[in-house]
Amino acid sequence: MNDDWQQQIDALHEELIHRDDPAAWVREVDAVEATRRYPHLALRGPVFGVAKQDPAAGPGWRVVKPVVDGMPQMARDGLNSHLWFSAKDDTDAPAVRRELLAAVAVLERESANEVTACGVRYRVVRGDEFARVGDDGIEPPRPTDPEPVERSWDRKVRDAPSPDIGFLLNPDHADGPAAGALKLGLRGFTYTGARFPAEVRADSELAVATHPDLVLLPTGFSVAERGARGWQPLGALMSTPHEARRMLYDGMAETWALLYQYDDDKKARYAKAAEKYRALDRADEFRVDDRVFRICRVERMLRMGPDGPEPPRSSDLDEYGPMKIHPSMDEDGTITYE
Repeated sequence: MNDDWQQQIDALHEELIHRDDPAAWVREVDAVEATRRYPHLALRGPVFGVAKQDPAAGPGWRVVKPVVDGMPQMARDGLNSHLWFSAKDDTDAPAVRRELLAAVAVLERESANEVTACGVRYRVVRGDEFARVGDDGIEPPRPTDPEPVERSWDRKVRDAPSPDIGFLLNPDHADGPAAGALKLGLRGFTYTGARFPAEVRADSELAVATHPDLVLLPTGFSVAERGARGWQPLGALMSTPHEARRMLYDGMAETWALLYQYDDDKKARYAKAAEKYRALDRADEFRVDDRVFRICRVERMLRMGPDGPEPPRSSDLDEYGPMKIHPSMDEDGTITYE
C-alpha cells in the first residue's frame, strides 16, 4: 500500500471515529467480518447503465438509468426512451423538444455511447459486477443491509426505486475504511485467464490506464442457484434483500412454471415450496427438489477517468443494434403512429 492510499484509509478511519453514527460503526464491523468469511471475489461480468453531466445540477456525473443491463445496447435503448419521454412529458418548449428528439434520432441509427441535449451530456457507462465467496459459497445479505419498513410478499407491490438513480459518481468518496480498502484492492483489477478472449483482456488492461479511479455503486441483491460449476445468478438485481426473497418466492409460486412449462405435478410441488419458503419469512437459502437457492449480495464497481465514467469497451458485445423504439414526434409534441 503506497503512502497516498494509506493516508486515504487513515482519513476514512478518522472520519468514522468522529462520526456520531453508531450504525455506521456496526456496518463497518459487519463489513470487516464479511471480508474474513468471504475473502474471495467472483466476477459476474460487465453491466451497463446511463449517467449524465448536468451543469445545472452541479459538478460531477450522476446515474440516470441503473447500471444493471447486460449489454451496452440495452442501456442505449434505455437512454433513447428516457429522452423520448422527456420530450413527450417534461417540456412544452418546441426548441427543447427538438434537441431531445435530435438525440433520440442519433440513438435510433447509431450505436452511440454519448449524446448531448439541452446542455446535458448523457453517457452509456460500464461497470463490473461481482460477489464475495467463501468456504460455504456466495455471500448472503449482511445483518446491517437495509430492509423495507413493510416487507410485503404481494406480487403487485412495486419494488423500491433503484438506489442507483441520482447516485453521484464520486471517486473520492468511500463509505468507510472497508470500502476504501476494497477500492484499493480493485484499482488494478483486470480480466485474466484463458476463458477471456485476448481482446477482452487487452481492453481491461487499457481501462486501468485510461480510467484509473473507482466508484463503488450501491449494493444490490439477487438470487443465485448452486450448480455443478458453482453459484449461477438467477434473476434481476434488486434494491433490498427482501425484494430478492420475493423474487424467489414469485419464481417458485408462478413465474417459473410459465417460463419453463412445468407439468402439473412439478407446478404444484413448486407452488407448495413457495408457501413454505414464505412462511420462513427471512430465509436466505432454500431447497426444492435437488436445487439449492440463495439470496446473494451483489457489488459493482465503475471506473472513472479525467473525462468521467468509462463507456462500453470495444470488446463488449451486443446481440442486436440500434433501432426505432418509439413513434415519431414533432417539435410540438404531436405523435405519429406509422
